[in-house]
Formats: sequence, C-alpha cells, structure tokens
Amino acid sequence: MMYVTLAGAILAEIMATTAMKLSDGFSKLWPSVGTVAGYLVAFALLAQTLKTMNVGTAYAIWSGAGTAVVAVIGMLFLGEAVNAARIGGVLLVIAGVVVLNLGGASH
Repeated sequence: MMYVTLAGAILAEIMATTAMKLSDGFSKLWPSVGTVAGYLVAFALLAQTLKTMNVGTAYAIWSGAGTAVVAVIGMLFLGEAVNAARIGGVLLVIAGVVVLNLGGASH
C-alpha cells in the first residue's frame, strides 16, 4: 500500500508542477488553484507514505520520479530543449532513485 500512496503523491506533484507552469506566474486562476490543490494532495499522500517507508527512500523516489517526469513533459509538450545532456540527466536521476530504492523501503 505504501507504493500506491507514494505513486499518488508523485502523480499529484507532477500535475501541480505542470499546472504551475501553465499558471503563468500565478496570473491564471484555474492552473493556480490546480497547483495549490496538487501540492496539498502530494504532501498529504507523502506524509502517509512516511508512516511505513524510510524518509530517504520515499523522498528520493518522490522527488526523483517527479523531476524526471516533469523534465520529460517539458521536453515533449512545453517546448523545452531536447539534447543528449538533458536526456542523460533524466537517466541519471532515474538511476539514482533505483539505487537508493535497492537499499530497502522498509520502516
């Protein structure tokens, strides 16, 4: 169950960060509301995850997965540069999350 709540936290964080970009500096109402709501849900679910998972492991997965997916969204849908360095950086983030997760996810 801890991975389900963590996945929800990651999804909410990705949606909130994407909404933040679309909010144009919080000048557009609905993307701004989506940003706030998304982060509230993300932190609430992350807090639940931390009841049963080590903080280092949970945070590495949450932040790493969110970073990697948001970077890919930026490259694919928001017109951000796609180059070998960026792709390599995303792969390194994913590799780091995998290595930290191999250390165990128990509390």
